Amino acid sequence: MSPPTLKRKAPATPATPAKKTRSITSFFTPKQASASGPSSLSTALPKFDRAAWVSSLSEEQKSLLALEIETMHESWLGALKDELVSDGFLRLKKFLSEEKGVVYPPSKDIYSWSRYCPLDTVKVVILGQDPYHGPNQAMGLSFSVHPPTPAPPSLQNIYKGLKNDYPEFTAPPNRGGSLVPWAERGVLMLNACLTVRAGAPASHANKGWERLTGKALEAVAQRRKGGVVFMAWGAEAAKRVAKLDTKRHLVLKSVHPSPLSAMRGFFDAGHFKKANEWLELKYGDKGPINWSLHGSTPVGLRKEALKKATDVADADDEFGVHDEEAMVEAALKAEKAFTSRQKPDETQTATSSNVGATVSKGKEDAAAEENKMEEVEKTDIAKESRMEGVEPVDG
Repeated sequence: MSPPTLKRKAPATPATPAKKTRSITSFFTPKQASASGPSSLSTALPKFDRAAWVSSLSEEQKSLLALEIETMHESWLGALKDELVSDGFLRLKKFLSEEKGVVYPPSKDIYSWSRYCPLDTVKVVILGQDPYHGPNQAMGLSFSVHPPTPAPPSLQNIYKGLKNDYPEFTAPPNRGGSLVPWAERGVLMLNACLTVRAGAPASHANKGWERLTGKALEAVAQRRKGGVVFMAWGAEAAKRVAKLDTKRHLVLKSVHPSPLSAMRGFFDAGHFKKANEWLELKYGDKGPINWSLHGSTPVGLRKEALKKATDVADADDEFGVHDEEAMVEAALKAEKAFTSRQKPDETQTATSSNVGATVSKGKEDAAAEENKMEEVEKTDIAKESRMEGVEPVDG
């Protein structure tokens, strides 16, 4: 698989510099955060000199890493450079260079996730397992497909879960399945394994990709100073987030959206709404994700806040002190409401000596049930992977 020549995609930047006088509606428009600006969610990324790093490589390393050098976004290249030159990753690249079958996604798309969602813009991480293994499907973002390919069954179920959270959501026309707009708004959609042989799910598993993508998750967890949301759907994804600091990050777990498991709790998991509530609590109005994939109407941004912003903008186009105070007050109310929903019902505090034993027994039963469900899920996903080669092992 020879690497192509590909011009790197620069992250989206505002067309004009920020001004002191701005419409308040601009504060509710999703934008990519600037690494150096006050709205940034991350610590400043270490300065990375791509040219100097490349010059330090041996000729063999330059040859094997040509795709990474040319197509991986600089923010991720700087974070993953040590892993890229490890013996394990170089063995993976040799394996891929000797792969005789058709490989998905196309080489130019393997690192598209890094270009659509630079490290300093990540707010939410959606974990997948394996790229789609059918033609014109995999495009580098977990669960997403190339237009005009229709959304596969798992993605259709993701749409259903999102609509349960936000009824105003409408799926893309013509059963579209591109999730690029989410990536451009700070949603990192990352598979554990980044390539697959055509028609052979998990054919590139345990070759080295998992370690690289694990390092990518570590980079997100360590450098996003206020925390991010991790969505782990399925048993394998849950394992990948097991060691995350849940005091710093929001980790949301559920069954996989596969048609064979989604009915066991995915549709009602509420992950999209929970993510936005947490992001708003952490970062105010600039935190939540606009989950829209079709049309100009935002999905997931509070209607009350948007209406208020429009009313204020109509009355006065200048964002002043009183407007800021109103936003702070609204954020405090949202935090209070969010916190109250997270607290356990104090009326259910233990009142007898048998409660402790009951709780302990309940935990044991829950653990046993979880192990049972994990085995069922693995069987279901394996079955689905064999169904006409349409749906992948995970994402």
